Amino acid sequence: MPLASPLRKLRLLKGLKQSHLAELMGVTQTTVSRWESGALALPDEQWDKARAVLGAPEPAQDAILKRLVESSTLSQHLICDRTHNLLAVSPSRQAKWRAEPGELIGKSLIVYATPEILAAEATLGNIGWYDGAVARLEVHTGPNSDLIVPIVPSRLIWERLLLSDGTPARLVTTLNA
Repeated sequence: MPLASPLRKLRLLKGLKQSHLAELMGVTQTTVSRWESGALALPDEQWDKARAVLGAPEPAQDAILKRLVESSTLSQHLICDRTHNLLAVSPSRQAKWRAEPGELIGKSLIVYATPEILAAEATLGNIGWYDGAVARLEVHTGPNSDLIVPIVPSRLIWERLLLSDGTPARLVTTLNA
């Protein structure tokens, strides 16, 4: 059974009120509220129904996304939007890093962030990033002096999406370097 918070995130990303989701699922608004708060366990069959109603991606789509990033000719990587743990990286991005392929998978990349990236990160809550109001953001970055994950001044596009388990992810694409 998934945690309650992904249900809330999916619902907010779709712009639905609890009462509307409850109606679509054939339950009460109180039940949805209790699922989202964790006060009531969300049964697997109800999670499957919620995913169908909310248009959540299927687990196979996560594998497709990972494969697309890992075969992309663009300089990009995919991270968990909460932990900044690396989920996938394109060959052109990996080639700029001084780490063995796969060495950084599952590790947080926030330690390599430039002041500009950290400043943009600090604004996300205020602009509605976590509530689904903003799903794409352009970020300008300066350089860092890191030897493992060097960053040069560039324009980045951050795109927010949800994985099949409701985990928010961020696709980071460099527009110029």
